[in-house]
Amino acid sequence: MLKQERQQTILKILNEEQKVIASDLSHRLSVSEDTIRRDLKELDNKGLIRRVHSGALRIGPPVVDFSTRQHVKSEIKMDLAKKALTLVKENMVLLIDGGTTNLHFVNQLPLSLKATVITNSPPIAMALNNHTDIEVIMIGGTLFKESMVNLGIDTVEFLNNIRADLYVMGIHKIDPSIGISLPSLAEAAVKRKMASISNEVLGMVTSDKLNTFSNHIVSPSNVLTYLITEHIQPEIIRAYESQQITVITE
Repeated sequence: MLKQERQQTILKILNEEQKVIASDLSHRLSVSEDTIRRDLKELDNKGLIRRVHSGALRIGPPVVDFSTRQHVKSEIKMDLAKKALTLVKENMVLLIDGGTTNLHFVNQLPLSLKATVITNSPPIAMALNNHTDIEVIMIGGTLFKESMVNLGIDTVEFLNNIRADLYVMGIHKIDPSIGISLPSLAEAAVKRKMASISNEVLGMVTSDKLNTFSNHIVSPSNVLTYLITEHIQPEIIRAYESQQITVITE
């Protein structure tokens, strides 16, 4: 097998299985582990995979701005948001941060719902304009335009004084071993704080974000109480359920 064919095979396996182990690939492709390691290094340098100590992980969706992400997998995100509505109760205090799936979620909240929504996301706050029985509390800070959320010391200081029933966390990447992660250090710090002041934490995740990771860790994946996602392989579900996360796919 030529190098290019072998590397395409590695990408295909990685896409199907989420992660690969170098020693396993060596047996499956009948080449040495050194050859596999060189392949993984080349693929990592091209930005096609993320190398880890014993193998590699699939890279999740690319980092793009909020307005672009609004049109990506919108129907799937809407379905995930509908499933999340069953977790919302009257008079809840909901803490909701940024994310296009979270925006789908608030757009589907019943107009008759009585609740309090605390958010650092201007688009989320604006989407609740017509919900007359929902009190909207906007958290200040410095606007991070890529995610359309307010971040910084002022944001964290505000969070020191509240307690939420349910935190709806926008998730960029998640892996059962590495945890929840994203590219921004400041955004990771705010999400970590939000999770720490909430009784339960919900994440709605499209399948392309599962078993991927980025540079800054928010928390272990088991900070989630609920993980709502698409129909995925049973072994991926088991990996999250083993951490006492309630996984909802139907």
